Amino acid sequence: MRYLFVHQNFPGQYLHLLRHLCTDPANEIVFISEPNSNAIEGVRRVLYQAPKPDQDGLHQVVRDFDMAARRAELVAGLAGNLKRLGFVPDIVIGHHGWGELLDIQDVFPDVPVLGYFEFYYRTDGQDVDYDPEFPINADRFPRIRAMNVVNHLALTMGQHGQTPTEWQRTRYPEWAQPQLRLIREGAQLDICKPAPAARRESFSIGDFHVAPGEKLVTYVARNLEPYRGFHVMMRALPEILARPDVKVVLVGGDDVSYGARLSEGTWREHLQKELAGKYDASRVLLPGQVLYDVYRRMLNRSDAHVYLTYPFVASWSLREALASGCAIVAADVQSVTEFISDGRNGLLVSGLDPKAVAQGVLRLLEDDKLNRKLRGAARRYAERHLDMKDYLAAMQATIAELTGR
Repeated sequence: MRYLFVHQNFPGQYLHLLRHLCTDPANEIVFISEPNSNAIEGVRRVLYQAPKPDQDGLHQVVRDFDMAARRAELVAGLAGNLKRLGFVPDIVIGHHGWGELLDIQDVFPDVPVLGYFEFYYRTDGQDVDYDPEFPINADRFPRIRAMNVVNHLALTMGQHGQTPTEWQRTRYPEWAQPQLRLIREGAQLDICKPAPAARRESFSIGDFHVAPGEKLVTYVARNLEPYRGFHVMMRALPEILARPDVKVVLVGGDDVSYGARLSEGTWREHLQKELAGKYDASRVLLPGQVLYDVYRRMLNRSDAHVYLTYPFVASWSLREALASGCAIVAADVQSVTEFISDGRNGLLVSGLDPKAVAQGVLRLLEDDKLNRKLRGAARRYAERHLDMKDYLAAMQATIAELTGR
């Protein structure tokens, strides 16, 4: 079969699906995206440079859609080039978030499109104004609502949609939900798996060492930012580190994936300055982003893993922490409670309360019986609900249904 994938950040959500499709030499796979250093053998990439905004005189409400329209135009142009070269896909698979797919049906009118619907923006009831520390003025609400223009146009394409969680599906209006297939993403259970012996061993990242008798608390986010509760985690450190045998590793970059940027500096620098002298910084490591193997070994060594987020899309790291059998302290928000039940396969705490986070962590460090119970339950949950093989089978079944092949 011939596949055309579209996502501005290759490979996006499609890493595992692409690897799976590449095992069949009969598949021909082309991926349209912006340039980056990622590569998958067997996938041909067609690149476009992100359009430069020309927003002078544009109302703030339409600025995001202006960029989406520019992306759609660029992607349609590249798709037209592919068609003229003889490449007509059996299916187009891509992410609707940046508008790249909006014109694709004009190039391939008879080809089914399976679009990824990740998030429907709302001004209340989820991430906006969730955190009182960062209030949002009502004059920004029109732009937030207008961010759904791409969602709405995509839903009128007469094509097919997918989303990875029930919570994300229910963010969309009731009239839209029947168009969205729930295809749950998973974890590689043969790679992300418990390693009980690791918790009795030493662990190191560079010059930072955790001895066999010490407790390791872990936190992971793509970037260290308030949307993923970094500010709360940092403020929980003084109470967590009051226990002298604890060390902490906070993994994540210094960019901003979601939410506002600071006028200068990074959130890491900002919080370190705020908390200077309030905890033993020699027992805390912020290594930035780390290699995947280091990340997996860290989860295996972790005595308590903290996952914080606004009511927003759940991270892949949460799935992988469950698969790794971590004892998890997580934010009590709906995007997380779809994965974690309090006291059964993790502990739920207020994601905005540093004291609650610290107490949850200390409870796991002090109660070995509870710790073991939650670890086992986390892995069993992953085996039942997060098996990558189930995700790949669901994707293949969907592709077969849409293409008739």
